[in-house]
Amino acid sequence: VQLVESGGGLVQPGGSLRLSCAASGITFSIYGMNWYRQAPEKQRELVASIGSRSSTNYADSVKGRFFISRDNDKNTVYLQMNSLKPEDTAVYYCKVTGTTYWGQGTQVTVSS
Repeated sequence: VQLVESGGGLVQPGGSLRLSCAASGITFSIYGMNWYRQAPEKQRELVASIGSRSSTNYADSVKGRFFISRDNDKNTVYLQMNSLKPEDTAVYYCKVTGTTYWGQGTQVTVSS
């Protein structure tokens, strides 16, 4: 199983980024997918989840700003991040629900 994140980078406060996580080696459509993040010296936290039927859940800190989606034809899950804040700075990881399959992470830095 391989999960490859992309789309991170440096963005100014108030800006937007879209993260992608491309999965291979699994039957993607039957699994829920998750985005986590880990800031320096903080615990990894769940940011957003999407079920196999596209039900979604979000951490309170990102509700209304972040949106998770999936494209089963492309075996890819996305995280659209809007109105970014400096406190969103972290390494973002995708994970397959109910497994220990993690991506390698992509850095998001929100700074002026």
